[in-house]
Amino acid sequence: MNKLIITAALTGSRITREQTPHIPITPEEIVQSAIESWNAGASIVHIHVRDPETGLGCQDLSLFEAVVNPLREKTDLILGLTTSGIPGKNLPTEQRLAPLKLKPELASFDAGSINLGNNLFANPPDFLEEAAIQMKKTGVKPELEVFDLGMVMTCLRMAQEGKIDPPLHFQLVLGTPYGAPATPKALLHLREHLPGNATWSVLGAGKGGLPMAMMAMIMGGHVRVGMEDTIYYAKGVLAKSNAQFVERISRIAKEYGRDIASPAEARKILGLT
Repeated sequence: MNKLIITAALTGSRITREQTPHIPITPEEIVQSAIESWNAGASIVHIHVRDPETGLGCQDLSLFEAVVNPLREKTDLILGLTTSGIPGKNLPTEQRLAPLKLKPELASFDAGSINLGNNLFANPPDFLEEAAIQMKKTGVKPELEVFDLGMVMTCLRMAQEGKIDPPLHFQLVLGTPYGAPATPKALLHLREHLPGNATWSVLGAGKGGLPMAMMAMIMGGHVRVGMEDTIYYAKGVLAKSNAQFVERISRIAKEYGRDIASPAEARKILGLT
């Protein structure tokens, strides 16, 4: 079994200070949170940035640079940049794909449209086609974020058409209001449709976080944790940092007997150059 890759999803696009005072918002806070997560055992950080005026997610390239540049100087983390912007606001394709100019090793590729709360997170075919073209052009590996089985099928079709290159890397997103539930049955169902040479990671939104991480760990998959996916460390207890989630998964994995992948080892597992 490969070593365990831990991804820390640091801030997302919507969690506010009113919900938790611990969410990183400014570039400096996001950088610090990433470094803390790296020290705790994360090899990948999934990065959103926030508009300094509204505090909500944005795709401002200068803000991404203010996070990416220090992390490249101070760590060997694998940087995964978002192309989603704010789900529900559905920014123009050019804005969503702007972070690819920084040539991260990974970038999110949300493989279909889905209702999130009362809003539509739109990822229509023309967006996916352009995202695939631009990721190939810039040498960025797509992190295939799938919320249901139809999105897996979309990725497999695009791979068959040569639009995305194997080996594929999937991020299985479980527990969103209108997507696949965060249950063992749903995870097993999605997993059995992935190619044998694919790598995969799991996140469970909200209370599904820890159970899905445990399932992924024993099944040979990888794990994403962090305040983008839940702000609670335990029932009714706010997490104080992203590193707190990473430390828990690292501790459990070591007790289970599965070693944690360093960034260099994660690059080999994912086929990054």
